[in-house]
Amino acid sequence: MNERMTPERHLAEVLASYDNSPNDRLAEITRSLVRHLHEFVVEVGLTREEWFRAIEELTRAGDLCSEKRQEFVLLSDTLGVSMLVEMINHGDEGGTEPTVLGPFHLDGAPRKNMGESIVIDAMDTDKNLVVTGAVRDLDGEPIEGAELDVWETASNGFYDVQDPSQAEMNMRGIYTTGADGCFEIHAARPVDYTIPDDGPGGDLLFNNGRHNWRPAHLHFVVSAPGYRSVITHLFDSESNYINGDAVFGVRDSLVVDMSDGTCGYDFVLAPEG
Repeated sequence: MNERMTPERHLAEVLASYDNSPNDRLAEITRSLVRHLHEFVVEVGLTREEWFRAIEELTRAGDLCSEKRQEFVLLSDTLGVSMLVEMINHGDEGGTEPTVLGPFHLDGAPRKNMGESIVIDAMDTDKNLVVTGAVRDLDGEPIEGAELDVWETASNGFYDVQDPSQAEMNMRGIYTTGADGCFEIHAARPVDYTIPDDGPGGDLLFNNGRHNWRPAHLHFVVSAPGYRSVITHLFDSESNYINGDAVFGVRDSLVVDMSDGTCGYDFVLAPEG
């Protein structure tokens, strides 16, 4: 008499199919993913209808992706996975704490001189902000030639890629430190804003009774030759959502006072390796 297939035997069969993979790391990741997915399906008793709805939503997320928007990053952010990846990859190394990249970073931002503004299209609602500080190593020494890739929403709460009325590369710029490691960035004081709610990311939030607000912040990617780059933010301490970020990105060390139109912050980079 043939033995009836069980979920446990089925999982073992699927896992065994990766035994001869030529890529050990890929096989390790795939096996773990398969194991957790199978355990998840069993744990929640996933129905055929729920499985197909999930496939539809993933397909919809792919349809929304473009060079200007990444819906899968948005889903990763709102599920807390993006922050977890950053924490695992940076660890407790004494450098500036990381946070999420978000779905609206663009390569090729314009180069800016120190003291130059990232604001191309000024708005009546803008409040000027000057950010000063330095990029330093773990010993507190300045890092020459460090790059700060900076971006934020306009004061209407939209990134340039979301808002056709804004000029291309509005509120974006790359600054390079000199021998003293110092920088001076002119921007607009950031505002609280909502992440996109017209796709699967927004649906998953709202259907679970969550909101889609992010606290006011500026994005940074800080990098230098010989050092590990850090993806991070500076958050406005007066934001209404400091304790309720939809993507779990707030860290106490990244919250600064912007109330007088200025803020100071030193970024710290750890060496590669």
